[in-house]
Amino acid sequence: MTDRSVIHASFSIERDYPVSPARVFAAWADPAAKARWFAGDEAEHHELDFRPGGSEINRGRRADGPLLTFESRYHDIVEGERIVYSSVLSVEENPVTASLTTVQFRPEGRGTRLLLTEQGTFLDGHEDAAWREEGTGSWLAALAVELGVPAAR
Repeated sequence: MTDRSVIHASFSIERDYPVSPARVFAAWADPAAKARWFAGDEAEHHELDFRPGGSEINRGRRADGPLLTFESRYHDIVEGERIVYSSVLSVEENPVTASLTTVQFRPEGRGTRLLLTEQGTFLDGHEDAAWREEGTGSWLAALAVELGVPAAR
């Protein structure tokens, strides 16, 4: 029998991008752009229905590893200002995390300050909150590449 556990954790990440909030927001909203920076080369399948009530699915494998599926449901979208979504990460068919994420886009000088806060539930020791935070930081670095700007802090 598998040991069952639940760990609750949250983290916030701030990044500055030297482009407008509208441009940063558009990289989250456009299916082709989002697939490039979020899904990456390992994705076998990515789809995005970016609207309140819409969903996103990102499915793929690393090397010969298990199938990872990241499924999100969008709850609130205010164009150019914020996105709120919930997600479940599954390994094969087994859920390993469930989370609520809020992304805010704020004008900062001539650019954008992005603030991402995730509240997560990590199940049965399959994922660690620090791993999720590190992975999310990697996505935000890939977003900078998509925007054609230096990696944000």
